[in-house]
Amino acid sequence: MSTAVPTNSAAQTNSLVAKLWNYCNVLRDNGLSTIEYVEQLSYLLFLKMADELAADPFAQETADPIVPPTFDWQSLVSKRGEELEAHYRRILTELGRHPGTTLGTVFAKAQNRITEPALLEKLVVDLIGKTDWVMEGADLKGDAYEGLLAKGAEDTKTGAGQYFTPRPLIDAMVQVMQPRPDDRITDPACGTAGFLIAAHSYIRQHHLKDLSREQRLALGQGSIWGNELVPGTARLAAMNMLLHGIGEADGDSLISTSDALAEAPSRRASLVLANPPFGKKSAITVVGTDGKSDREDITYDRSDFRATTTNKQLNFLQHIMSLMEMDGRAAVVLPDNVLFEGGAGEKIRRRLLQEFDLHTILRLPTGIFYAGGVKANVLFLDKKPPRSDDVPNTSDVWVYDFRTGMHFTLKQHPLRLADLADFIEAYKPDDRSARKETEDGRFKRFTYDELIARDKVNLDITWLKDPALDDADSMLPPEVIAQEIVEDLQAALAEFEAIAEALGSEVKLDISAEEVIAEA
Repeated sequence: MSTAVPTNSAAQTNSLVAKLWNYCNVLRDNGLSTIEYVEQLSYLLFLKMADELAADPFAQETADPIVPPTFDWQSLVSKRGEELEAHYRRILTELGRHPGTTLGTVFAKAQNRITEPALLEKLVVDLIGKTDWVMEGADLKGDAYEGLLAKGAEDTKTGAGQYFTPRPLIDAMVQVMQPRPDDRITDPACGTAGFLIAAHSYIRQHHLKDLSREQRLALGQGSIWGNELVPGTARLAAMNMLLHGIGEADGDSLISTSDALAEAPSRRASLVLANPPFGKKSAITVVGTDGKSDREDITYDRSDFRATTTNKQLNFLQHIMSLMEMDGRAAVVLPDNVLFEGGAGEKIRRRLLQEFDLHTILRLPTGIFYAGGVKANVLFLDKKPPRSDDVPNTSDVWVYDFRTGMHFTLKQHPLRLADLADFIEAYKPDDRSARKETEDGRFKRFTYDELIARDKVNLDITWLKDPALDDADSMLPPEVIAQEIVEDLQAALAEFEAIAEALGSEVKLDISAEEVIAEA
């Protein structure tokens, strides 16, 4: 059996990640978290890349430099010690005053976390300064940066994992959605921009030779965009896209920083890829066309929403439904409660089946997300114009059960793209009409009439039985069993908190699933 040898590009990427990660370990000893390190890296990488672009004799001359000379890379590397650290702080403050630009997004509310001047000098001179970042291929520097983001997601103390969707899941979703050069692609809760980068990469890989000059420009200057609520995460997204060749350092920011649910979208997309944040129900009421409002906190008046709910995930689903242009398509990761919750949830599901073609649901296993206690699904839907005689746009929903009998953990048994190969094959992205129920029973078709007849239009459908429950020989390793118990308890605690909040209780469950197990 032959051993796969990493390609030169992969070896270079791994080498660069190792180099960056080794320095991260030094700074962690100085009190920085992984994500704080990546933030500081983002500031310095931006300055260094802007300096390289300014020095490029073949670059198009512009009226103004990307970074004002007083606050650029050369002004920084000309200093040492405490003077360098003080000037770095001035740079961060000044460059954050450019709202609406990539520059402003990267440096918004930026602060220096490296308080030891000698460590900062080493990072500037030895690590960043000795590499030509613009000359490196977009795949190399982008993959290296994304490798650091993945490591940062493992830092459970900072909660950074909630902004990171497993790359194998992103790649599988993009492969079946098949982004096109003429698509307008967005993610309203983009985190570190994983979906947007994967879509861009897919188009480059499959259509680069056929792109017109206008399409090439649009691909990097506005046809792919995202939104992120948290400024610190938005800066990582903007930098991640820039390093992957999307956007311009001195151009308009492709990442907006705002609450996506605050108002109706001003721009529609032909393709939406998203994994909205999981968590408790929102403390903000969204008032829909039904006129209901049961909270007196901040209120969003969304006339494009049909149902009022404090459930953040249901509101994100309504937002995505509004965000899609006619004949647009979407793939969105949502927790189980979106499929079974009554009241507003039922109303939204009825609308989903009537006005959209909800053609596929992928039931995801536990153990693949950094956020604990998540039981989720991917909903695949197309937006269609109304049909005559009130005929629903959804005729069949195909459900792929990738949960039952599937057991993953983040470290011992992580999800890989190969694990989703059977789903991609069953999905039939080139011709969905050729779908068939699979022999292993995981892919099953349900008609509109079957679904609409279910209690509360419950789309949380199970039909397979975990073989480990009947077969002692297939008993799972103890660490996997323990992890799944933790996941189940975390999910239950989250639901209890949501119920208490919906009933108006101020009670907060200050105990984790791990603590419950420890007590037992």
